[in-house]
Amino acid sequence: MGALLSTIKAKDVEYGIIPVWANDIDPWTCKTYLRNIHSGDESAVACGPIEKINLKAIPDFDALAFGFPCNDFSIVGEQRGFDGKYGPLYSYGVKAIDLNNPKWFIAENVGGLRSANNGAAFKKILQDLENAGEGYTLTPHFYKFEEYNVPQLRHRIVIVGIKKDLGLEFKVPAPVTASKYISVKEAFENPPIPMDASNNEQTRQSESVIERLKHIPPGGNAWYEGIPVHLRLKVKSARMSQIYKRLHPNRPAYTITGSGGGGTHMYHWKENRALTNRERARIQTFPDSFVFEGSKESVRKQIGMAVPPNGAKIILEAVLKTFAGVKYPYVDANCKQFLVQTDDCLQMVLI
Repeated sequence: MGALLSTIKAKDVEYGIIPVWANDIDPWTCKTYLRNIHSGDESAVACGPIEKINLKAIPDFDALAFGFPCNDFSIVGEQRGFDGKYGPLYSYGVKAIDLNNPKWFIAENVGGLRSANNGAAFKKILQDLENAGEGYTLTPHFYKFEEYNVPQLRHRIVIVGIKKDLGLEFKVPAPVTASKYISVKEAFENPPIPMDASNNEQTRQSESVIERLKHIPPGGNAWYEGIPVHLRLKVKSARMSQIYKRLHPNRPAYTITGSGGGGTHMYHWKENRALTNRERARIQTFPDSFVFEGSKESVRKQIGMAVPPNGAKIILEAVLKTFAGVKYPYVDANCKQFLVQTDDCLQMVLI
């Protein structure tokens, strides 16, 4: 969210982003957004299904940011793609572009989008976005956010589109932490989380969970061979690697998720407990001043479904520099040609 406040100056002109309107289906997410971004101005946030929003009534805007639901594209799910309940919802982003012709837009989704519907879904989405409104030049890229100042192995597709008639092309900003990732220990301790920080309540652990965690080393999970037999999980089917997985203090965290049952809450490397939501927020690079509204599970969901602000800030500042004519280090987009034919794209699917 801090990325929304980014500004770039060039030739006595200041380029920045001012949020004017937002939509989400989840009431608690809307309240969180109202509190932190719009200072309680309820007219600026439409809470409810996008299908029921009158897109023609949205205030004029120059830029659009949207992240359509990932449920039907994630490799963790069934990858129903367009055949699922949420897959087609990206079309409302296309409609908003058709109606307003913003100067640029940015869209985000999970890496599994590439392989949904045997690859046809992503190609169709890119074609629709390129042809939306008066036409856009697209730069789709598979970002590894651990390379962008985020202490977490979080991989996402981000698509930046700029109106073709502007004659500009977005370049993917070069990674800033590719040679030295930020560890979770550094994220938690530099600086330490304040004692009175919001959303920092601990979850009560059962005695069996505490005993199990005592036998799991940093970076280990529920399938660690050193766990006594009586504390092992009796699972015969597929074994998820994140079940009771402890963080390793000297490495980035594994990917934070917004939901999951027992054993999926992400566990401290030293203390025998699940992380607090504030610790999860630190991993996602939210500032401690950002207060999440709702129950523990609602806050967990909000944090897990968010784009890390540090990564978003780097991308959005690169967009502003593109418009300002300010040069910046960049790398080639790894899946520019509709993410179908190159070896890089195949690698993206398999990660």
